[in-house]
Amino acid sequence: MKPLIQVGHSYLALSQGEQQLRDAHFEEAAESYKRALEVSRTIPAEEAFDYNGFDALCHTGLSGAYVKLGRYEEALHSAEIGLRYFNRRGELHQDEGKQWIAAVFRRAQALEGIGRKEEALKAFQMAGEMIAERKGEMSDKEELQRMTAEHIASLQALTPDKKPAGYKAWWEFWS
Repeated sequence: MKPLIQVGHSYLALSQGEQQLRDAHFEEAAESYKRALEVSRTIPAEEAFDYNGFDALCHTGLSGAYVKLGRYEEALHSAEIGLRYFNRRGELHQDEGKQWIAAVFRRAQALEGIGRKEEALKAFQMAGEMIAERKGEMSDKEELQRMTAEHIASLQALTPDKKPAGYKAWWEFWS
């Protein structure tokens, strides 16, 4: 297969996964994202192709499918692969910024799903800050802000206060 055809097939599988995710066909979406990753591996290394960026896009989508399927460990793994790329780039206001926010949000969902509530709370707070900070167009901004706020509120209610009963700060002993 010629490299241009491989690139086209990779992006076709990626776009199919995105559409299937939007249409709530989560199992099919996961398969499409995995297929996109597999096909991209056949592109020769000497080609000018951003493997890391493409992997980040695929894994961000894959993590969304896995969250919806309740496969939180796999969702966490995929979200963290995507974040390795996006955290280095740090371009919140570019097009990739939407994917970066999605990876942070899905990581938070995965952490919540596997019971790591305190980490999930911090991740949702980070996602909320990123959404509020984003200056570029984001069609579902209000919905994401609402969902993030709901998750934060429910996690704050579940997260116990770190101070034991009868706790006094050091200055309270001297007053």
